[in-house]
Amino acid sequence: MKKVALVFISLTGNTEAMADVLAAALKDKVDLDVYDIQATPFTDPSSYDGLVFGCPAMGDEVLEEDSFEPMFSSIETSLAGKDVALFGSYGWGDGQWMRDWQDRVEAAGGRLVADPVIAQGAPDDDATAQLEALATAVAS
Repeated sequence: MKKVALVFISLTGNTEAMADVLAAALKDKVDLDVYDIQATPFTDPSSYDGLVFGCPAMGDEVLEEDSFEPMFSSIETSLAGKDVALFGSYGWGDGQWMRDWQDRVEAAGGRLVADPVIAQGAPDDDATAQLEALATAVAS
């Protein structure tokens, strides 16, 4: 069974709601470890076959800068050859933070298993369906 880490940060609960959908969809398909980095640090991706990262857009459409960005920067060079999936919520803008993040993953050699999933605010039915499809791509 594929071993997957679901690593996220949520400040308003929207990205956490997305993580909950993913965790429920993945729980019987993979060996899943969940890291809410505000409670449990994530420092070593080496033992995982797949990595699922979730972070909301902050400020001028960037990753959350106090906790998530430093964590992600510290493991970014370890993404080469790994299956990676991205998700997150936003309140404004057009998703530029996710496109920039996707470019970073690809530049580091990570293999995106599907298009990232973004939700404006809490995940609606469409975002939930996209997250469930993302879980299927992660598990395959």
